[in-house]
Amino acid sequence: MIVPMNYSIAKGAFDILPKDPDPDGKWRSTHLWHYLEETIRQVTQVYGYHEIRTPIFEKTELFIRSVGEATDIVSKEMYSFEDRGGRSLTLRPEATAPVMRAVVEKRLDQQGLPQKLYYIGPMFRAECPQAGRYRQFHQFGIEAIGSSKPEQDVEVIDVLCEVARRLGIKDLTLMLNSVGDPASRESYREALRAFLAPKLDQLSEESRHRFEKNVLRILDSKDPHDHQVLEGAPKLADFLTEEATDHFNQVKKLLKALGIQYEINPKLVRGLDYYNKTVFEVTAGQLGAQNALGGGGRFDGLPAILGGPDLPCVGFAAGLERIIQTMLGQNVPLPEPTHPTLFLIPIGEKAKEFCTTLLFQLRHENIATEIDWDSKKPGKSLEHATKLGSTYALFVGEDELASQTIQLKELATRKEIQLNINDLPKFLGKQ
Repeated sequence: MIVPMNYSIAKGAFDILPKDPDPDGKWRSTHLWHYLEETIRQVTQVYGYHEIRTPIFEKTELFIRSVGEATDIVSKEMYSFEDRGGRSLTLRPEATAPVMRAVVEKRLDQQGLPQKLYYIGPMFRAECPQAGRYRQFHQFGIEAIGSSKPEQDVEVIDVLCEVARRLGIKDLTLMLNSVGDPASRESYREALRAFLAPKLDQLSEESRHRFEKNVLRILDSKDPHDHQVLEGAPKLADFLTEEATDHFNQVKKLLKALGIQYEINPKLVRGLDYYNKTVFEVTAGQLGAQNALGGGGRFDGLPAILGGPDLPCVGFAAGLERIIQTMLGQNVPLPEPTHPTLFLIPIGEKAKEFCTTLLFQLRHENIATEIDWDSKKPGKSLEHATKLGSTYALFVGEDELASQTIQLKELATRKEIQLNINDLPKFLGKQ
């Protein structure tokens, strides 16, 4: 008797299956994730980045200190809990802070600079689930530590663009801005506060809270009414120091030389407190309101905030779910799931013993092979081989064992190929 299952997956999470039975769940198919992750690894290797893997939970104060207490992530979205020792831990909502913690704690800077790192893994935020946004989601990102040059900013941007290019994604928009150095932002904060103070009661409740905590975050508001209030507000670009201006101009010049088109978005400030100078975001049109594939910028000095050396840093994070959904929305050519080269169908006990030995021999020679050990009807076995997408099927019975001659069936064409059974590994190895 089958007992009905009273458990279901938590809200905002999803399974990644070999093949999702939901017609709308194609993006949750494992082979697409493998393809994306392999493409990421190929690109990052060419650009000289090395993988880092950090724990999925960290001490809560790491995120409060680095991401910023006034950010939505810290104030609303973190999954925090006390362990049995009364310590507050948090499932990582983003990966830059854990990577910087590892850099500082393990003194990776002493191994030479720049340190160029990439990561792939799950993140966790208690958000309202919607298209392209989940409570457990997956990101890949890179962090380049140790160079303050604008060329490093451009390399980081180009990595994201190159991943998208190799995946076949089109119609991307690179939005670019500079949030300046600390001196730039301090001057701008004062000017923005002076502009908004008389209009404070017209802002949304969230933006009024941001006015007290971090006034720059009001520029990042999604409330249309806040956008109206911000009309005519001073622009951050007018408050950049000479150094910040020169840095940004060089970034734009290099992007133009590479043929990477961009749009200046003066309201782009990103959602985390640690950003400075260059910030950017790459968007696509297939995801509705949640249309950002990835974004990042420069965060000079974050290692020092965490008790380490004062190092310049720049990086980005990109959402894997959104990338795959964009690829499907654009009908980008995608790889098919892996399939067997050969499906063995033994008929009789002696044939089953022979095929079992052959099965493992072929696998040891790197030939993907499957078998139906429970077959009672050869026709059903052949149907199963076809469903798996096997290239060939092979019936083995007493006649084949006696003559050592086999008829290999090519399933796509139904063509039959006659072989000596000892020649099978060599034949399949050439396919």
